[in-house]
Amino acid sequence: MTVSALNAPDASQLEALLARQKKAFMDSPAPTRQQRIQRLDRLHNALLDHRQALADAISQDFSGRSSAETELAEIMPLLEGIAYYRKRLKRLMKPQRRHAPLTVMPAKVEVHFQPLGVVGIVVPWNFPVFLALSPLIGALAAGNRVMLKSSEFAPATGRLLQTILADNFSADEVCMVGGDVDVATAFTQLPFDHLVFTGSTQVGRIVMRAAADNLTPVTLELGGKSPAIIHPDFPAAEAARRLAFGKGMNAGQICVSPDYVLCHEDQVSEFVSAFSATVEKAYPTLTSNQDYTAIISDRQKQRLEGYLEDARAKGARVIPINPAGEDVSGTRKMPMTLVLNATADMLVMREEIFGPILPVLGYRHLEQALRQVRQRSRPLALYYFDWDKKRANHILQHTHSGGVCINDTLSHVAADDIPFGGIGDSGMGHYHGKEGFLTFSKTKGVVRKGRINLAAMVAPPWGNTLFRLMMAINALRFRHIK
Repeated sequence: MTVSALNAPDASQLEALLARQKKAFMDSPAPTRQQRIQRLDRLHNALLDHRQALADAISQDFSGRSSAETELAEIMPLLEGIAYYRKRLKRLMKPQRRHAPLTVMPAKVEVHFQPLGVVGIVVPWNFPVFLALSPLIGALAAGNRVMLKSSEFAPATGRLLQTILADNFSADEVCMVGGDVDVATAFTQLPFDHLVFTGSTQVGRIVMRAAADNLTPVTLELGGKSPAIIHPDFPAAEAARRLAFGKGMNAGQICVSPDYVLCHEDQVSEFVSAFSATVEKAYPTLTSNQDYTAIISDRQKQRLEGYLEDARAKGARVIPINPAGEDVSGTRKMPMTLVLNATADMLVMREEIFGPILPVLGYRHLEQALRQVRQRSRPLALYYFDWDKKRANHILQHTHSGGVCINDTLSHVAADDIPFGGIGDSGMGHYHGKEGFLTFSKTKGVVRKGRINLAAMVAPPWGNTLFRLMMAINALRFRHIK
């Protein structure tokens, strides 16, 4: 199929592509380390060759996003991810020796890491390059073939990625398709050997049901309401500056964006002032500011404006940060907006925000803040600000989330040697690092016996000498534990 034909394939074309990749995998089910690195190298060079074109395409889809932001949040993490696997593939691929119990001795017990086959990746619109190629990197490192479905809400980026991948990989190695929601639905119904979906919790449930028909294992990277908790001993102004950086990235359109802040009630005013000042300095204007990302679509902007209207109607104080006082109504730019006095019945506290809105809630005692976090579904990220390591460790042990940053935001996603993934409503499974290699591999247990076969001497009729000896040894080893 040509690249143009892949823009809107029907179900039969998708099935044919998958069949082609599965056949290619069966013909070569165990790619060598050199073959895997060669594929990663092709992707590395393609990123270097097209980094500005990719930034331009993303900016076109968003109607404005900084090239620097794309470089920092998408291109550089991908290059780091490729470098991570190039350096460690030999060790990751090596079979692991495991313990052989008495009942199977003498034997060699190992775990082998085998490619799964063909991995499907459903790409979201908010980071249409990073969230396409990051799982691709892990899947290629593990020796798989890959099909990707681009987002219809980032069409320019999707078309460019299709061309780049087609120029660097055969269709039976890596292939990206476009299309609307009908294509995405048909894509998730294919019998992949593994499926990666990044998107909303609601759609994640639909994807998981579709995958269940084929018993396809899934990695779901969803979202939810990621909290930021500031301890009273931590300078509120410093926390505000660090949170403003994380919330400002992609105008908050990130699955791990801080979704609400829990700050001691005596420090709320200080936090609001410092956060506002930081945002005003970073983005002194909005409408023509190339550094400030627009909302991806009119529909998404209307959704976010609806959240603010709902909050105002229910008594919240809404503080837009618009230093130049610009009229943004005819654009897809939206001011960073703080929401005070938010209550549980407001949309900003019920729904994942996924935009430049940040509720700030006051608390009297830290345990009160923790209760608020625990009462909600488990988030994809949690951010805690406190210099005290003992208290930070307490937070780590007494909260559940996909990942955590202490005194920072977002950076855990860029740390290649730790897993990235959700828990509960925020998703399941991991990729990145060693865990990514394991996700896209079948960890196969192997017991290898030699010429000596003790089982023949232990076999029935039971009561033979060797069996009695083995049971006596076990009786000495396994006693009641006091």
